[in-house]
Amino acid sequence: MAKKNKLMKFDDMAGYANVFQYAFEQLQESGFPLRGRWGSDYFHNDHPIVIELGCGKGEYTVGLAKRYPDKNFIGFDIKGARMWTGATQAIEEGLSNVAFVRTRIELITYFFSPAEVSEIWITFADPQMKKVNKRLTCTMFMQRYLQILKPEGIVHLKSDSNFLFTYTEEMAKANRLPVLASTRNLYSDEAFAPASTIEALRGIQTAYEKQWLARGIDIKYMAFQPQPRSPWVEPDVEIELDTYRSYGRDKNSGLDKHV
Repeated sequence: MAKKNKLMKFDDMAGYANVFQYAFEQLQESGFPLRGRWGSDYFHNDHPIVIELGCGKGEYTVGLAKRYPDKNFIGFDIKGARMWTGATQAIEEGLSNVAFVRTRIELITYFFSPAEVSEIWITFADPQMKKVNKRLTCTMFMQRYLQILKPEGIVHLKSDSNFLFTYTEEMAKANRLPVLASTRNLYSDEAFAPASTIEALRGIQTAYEKQWLARGIDIKYMAFQPQPRSPWVEPDVEIELDTYRSYGRDKNSGLDKHV
């Protein structure tokens, strides 16, 4: 792919059939036209719908779509210039089971009807160490996810962050959520999940993941099932802050410099 600047990428995506960009005002006024109809009107099948939140360049969304052609994948992010990479790759490779939505993740319920989504992937999200309600595994987001997930729906967390992983463990424990798989070292643990699952998890690596591995940082993985409850409980625990951040990311929450 030739290098393009941001404006050129935005121009490209305006004409991409696999990219949807809706302002909040549009969603409030007329809703999202594919809500409840992703399978029938866009993918033209009844395969399970899997979404990736904070998909960045779409590496994981595209990687999953290529590995699992019997599922449909939708990547969500607010950064359009990054999303262009995955959207362009999907078009060039003729992947019909991929789409992207440029929006804020807190608006996720505008895009799906109840029980329309089978799985949610959260891959290498900013741990948001100072802002609980911005963590993609906080109880506020759990309540949103429940509005769109099937009753047996699964949330996958793949992360370098000990802080976010520990927080998610404690959140699941405090709210008695079923944990299906969990490991603090994806590349050395051979017993946390079936071999086929482990192979798939290791077989797709984003640029961020490669960066973490090169720096000797263990990759964590957890799969769990959100379930209705009231009230939701935020974990009341002290968690040690991560002491590093990405070379390519803006200042991470709680840190002042590269380590």
